[in-house]
Amino acid sequence: MRLFAAVLPPPAALAELNAAVGALPQNEALRWTSEPGRHFTLAFMGEVREELLPELRVRLERAADRTAPFGLRLHGAGHFGNRTLWVGAAGDIDGMRMLAERADAAARRAGVAMEQHRRYTPHITVARARATVALRPYTEALAAFEGTSWQVDELSLVRSNLPTSGVAGERPRYEVVGAWPLRG
Repeated sequence: MRLFAAVLPPPAALAELNAAVGALPQNEALRWTSEPGRHFTLAFMGEVREELLPELRVRLERAADRTAPFGLRLHGAGHFGNRTLWVGAAGDIDGMRMLAERADAAARRAGVAMEQHRRYTPHITVARARATVALRPYTEALAAFEGTSWQVDELSLVRSNLPTSGVAGERPRYEVVGAWPLRG
């Protein structure tokens, strides 16, 4: 199964984000993520064998247990190349990075083959381009976006079910398969 560790923003934060994104000009070359797809991925694990799940769950619980809840808010925007538009975060970014490091280490120790380690950049993908698109006008429009603060108090393990029907516009479906309170 295709898995990742994540922080899921609360409904109020997603509503603020949806309002900001909804005010942007529409462009047929952009595929906007749906609300269930708007999350902070901490550690992408890809395909994980079923037999690794028990150990992965134990290790993610330990990671959550060692991490204190922290404050976060959605903030600003950026892009990766000319294909991915995202909204960033502000608040206790060091706490978020620590949780991402711990989730990555938990997956590795559970035997999950992780990609090469990179410095964590907290972001929520809001759109992907089908072709090269000038994303600067979108990042400029979202530059002043400032969401309301909330307390991150849970680490989630999420299963990503990729589209299989072949129907144009079908999006991945996300299912939380585990969640642990931050207790640090």
